[in-house]
Amino acid sequence: MVPLLLTVEQASGLLQVRPSWLRRKAAARAVPCRYVGKHLRFSRADLDAIAAMSAQGPRGSR
Repeated sequence: MVPLLLTVEQASGLLQVRPSWLRRKAAARAVPCRYVGKHLRFSRADLDAIAAMSAQGPRGSR
């Protein structure tokens, strides 16, 4: 069973990014996240939104 809220390490693994990148983006409020007390956490909806934000279309020839 997947937890309701994921740690930075869990979320970065699913998104295939470095934990430091995810922490930096969260600190800048550039990606959706939430804090439980002082602990940074991500919901599945947060991960879906982050993935949608970074989706790129196919590149054409130059």
